[in-house]
Amino acid sequence: MSGDFSEYRKAIDRIDDEILRLLNERSKSVIEIGKLKRQRDANANLHTSAREAEIVERLTRQNSGPFPSEAIRPVYREIMSASLSLEGPQKVAYLGPRATFTHMACMHKFGSSAHYIPVNSIKDVFSEVERGRANFGVVPIENTTEGVVNHTLDMFVDSNLLIYGEVFQEVSHHLMSKSGVVEEVKAIYSHPHAIAQCRNWLETNLPDVPVSEVASTARAAELCGDNSSAAAIASELAAQLYGLKVIKSRIEDNLNNVTRFLVLSQKPPERTGKDKTSLMLSVKDKVGALYDLLRPFASHGLSMTKIESRPSRRKAWEYIFFIDVEGHMEEERVKKAIEEVTGRCLFMKVLGSYPAHS
Repeated sequence: MSGDFSEYRKAIDRIDDEILRLLNERSKSVIEIGKLKRQRDANANLHTSAREAEIVERLTRQNSGPFPSEAIRPVYREIMSASLSLEGPQKVAYLGPRATFTHMACMHKFGSSAHYIPVNSIKDVFSEVERGRANFGVVPIENTTEGVVNHTLDMFVDSNLLIYGEVFQEVSHHLMSKSGVVEEVKAIYSHPHAIAQCRNWLETNLPDVPVSEVASTARAAELCGDNSSAAAIASELAAQLYGLKVIKSRIEDNLNNVTRFLVLSQKPPERTGKDKTSLMLSVKDKVGALYDLLRPFASHGLSMTKIESRPSRRKAWEYIFFIDVEGHMEEERVKKAIEEVTGRCLFMKVLGSYPAHS
């Protein structure tokens, strides 16, 4: 077949036909599994993080190439997303509008076949899931440049929702406009966080162009659709959705710019063996209280991956701590550490055990 494209293309067509047949066979099994799940629990989450991780890890181990192993996850994310849509709509609420980085994190987790519900605030994301209007919610929790999202932390104080998973989304900011010509830019719009993350680039390259804050990067892109002299700092997805041309890519000052998002649900995910547990607690006001709080985690060999404090808003100088530790709350060492910590706290709440990002 050397030098003859047609034979190779015929072979590819035959393989594609077989892939399509197998995808439909796979979908039939998925539909039957969905029926069994609903027989056991009418309100069960059809999305199963543990099963998804198991499939991807198994296929990655078996892969002998030349198909790249790093491409297996995105390919199977879309296969599983489409399959789940056959079982029932997977409704996911997120801080909108479309083309924000939260929207991109949603698609990274649930694929393009889920039904996405953009809402106006982090509070509304919690509300949609609490009221059962969405199966899941996705909210930002921290950024490598801007730090923690305090409003998300505050919402957990009174909410009964559980953390179902986490998503790490690379945040790359692009300058874009309708014409794509930098000389025509007379005003720039974006979200305050995006502006802060691109401050040095803006001061160096466009020091005389006024920069204005708007509610989201997507809203900034939307504004540029009717104003040829305006530019937005937003995602590449925003440029595609709003018909803009990228003037300059990756203008963020810190190229290691990543936002961590949390997935919310009324129900916990299945244990995977590579899990993380998040806790919220307040300590007694006494000398060495924080040391006493942390000691049980160390004594039981638990790695603490995060600790963040917030004023409780209930009593002056009283703080609530948010802590992430490696392990699942059903593990004996995690269970014992939590029991010991509970006896030393004024208040303790387990926000959930969920698959750690991989």
